[in-house]
Amino acid sequence: MNSQLIIPLVIYLIAMFVMAALTRRHRKSGSFLNEYFVGGRSMGGFVLAMTLAATYASASSFIGGPGAAYKMGLGWVLLAMIQLPVAWLTLGILGKKFAIEARRHNAVTLNDMLYARFQNKAVVILASVALLLAFFGTMVVQFVGGARLLQTVTGLPYQHGLFLFAFTVGVYTTIGGFRAVVLTDTVQGMMMLIGTVALLAGVIHAGGSLGELVTRLHEIDPALITPYGPNHFLSQPFMLSFWVLVCFGMIGLPHTAIRCMAYKDSRSLHQGIVISTAMVALLMFGTHLAGALGRAIVPDLSSPDQIMPTLMMTVLPPFFAGIFLAGPMAAIMSTIDSQLIQSSATLLKDLYINYINPQIITQKAAETESKLNRLSLWITAIFSLLVFIAATNPPDMIIWLNLLALGGLQAVFLWPLVLGLYWKKASAFGALASMVCGLSTYITLSLIKPDLHGVHAIVPTLIIGLIAFITGSLLVPAARRPVHANS
Repeated sequence: MNSQLIIPLVIYLIAMFVMAALTRRHRKSGSFLNEYFVGGRSMGGFVLAMTLAATYASASSFIGGPGAAYKMGLGWVLLAMIQLPVAWLTLGILGKKFAIEARRHNAVTLNDMLYARFQNKAVVILASVALLLAFFGTMVVQFVGGARLLQTVTGLPYQHGLFLFAFTVGVYTTIGGFRAVVLTDTVQGMMMLIGTVALLAGVIHAGGSLGELVTRLHEIDPALITPYGPNHFLSQPFMLSFWVLVCFGMIGLPHTAIRCMAYKDSRSLHQGIVISTAMVALLMFGTHLAGALGRAIVPDLSSPDQIMPTLMMTVLPPFFAGIFLAGPMAAIMSTIDSQLIQSSATLLKDLYINYINPQIITQKAAETESKLNRLSLWITAIFSLLVFIAATNPPDMIIWLNLLALGGLQAVFLWPLVLGLYWKKASAFGALASMVCGLSTYITLSLIKPDLHGVHAIVPTLIIGLIAFITGSLLVPAARRPVHANS
């Protein structure tokens, strides 16, 4: 075990604890839900951009995506770049309108927004269950990515790395809440960017030049330098439908949409759009290109998911490798903490307070805040433990499990969020029809795997969900005038 690799990582993990503790000390009293779940709606433009980019960049971006590029070649780099407008779309479409409605209804969760719009408990309950199940799957992916990273870097057994990683993320998220999440996301975003640039430069230097690396890829397999990859896996229909899955559909992801509630003002929103778009572009290009070129340097990896940490240890001096390994570690941690805080919000606010014990918010303010604080600690800790247990038996390539869970979230949330915000005739029945039809379609297609001629299952899923939403809303209009930003 190389101490020059370990020391920077240990310092980084300690820094996460310190920031969480500091944010807890500065939390305002008497406003637990608003502070813990949306950070008092106080994010500036730079922080908004960094937390959005850091949340979007995950184990799939730093471990699974480069692993796929290692296996598929430069065509996967091209495919990854279709994610470039994701932050612009999320903040541009939801952004200001979402924030106005959230403040109007004092909403602190995504399901608060759905209930304010549709006034229907079934919508909230179905959305909550779907969110928890999908987040469970995506968090397992992140835990596996973090454990594999520590395993590759430190030589620790997988189970030990998994425990260390799960403990670190679970504790600092539980202690600090949303404010700690966005603060650590900001630091993690900068670490990701620095690490990505350093790694890509190191890979090109180790390979002699970009041209020499591409030549070696051609010698390994000429298909690695084509847009379509080995066996023409990356067909045009797949590329186009993949854009729906990893870009357009991402508007409906709860842990990114919640950022649209928490920024400070319009100036912050506009700054966030510009900075986060540039950030996503640099991260996606740098990580995936490094993964693809890495095959020319390390051609015989047993698991493609090990390419990023292996490259860092191969092309960078040990101490700098330890510093920059915090980049992929940050990507994984920043996604987990966002999903963990959102899961806690769903269990505590959307289900427990709203439907199990609504009387808790009628008690004295100090007593209520104390109880909610204790409940949030237990909920976050137990959910982390369950994910940890599930991650003890990891899949071979984590990217496919991650994409499966992302598609499920989009099938449930995309149309109720977007059409609920912009279409006056949207009704609760239409939202329920879209959620049920979309999710059942996606699950069926994912299990049966029919031949869709290269089209990803998310495309017919979202089309059927849209048709169900419109048809349901027209057949069963809203029973009362819906809450709307322009009403």
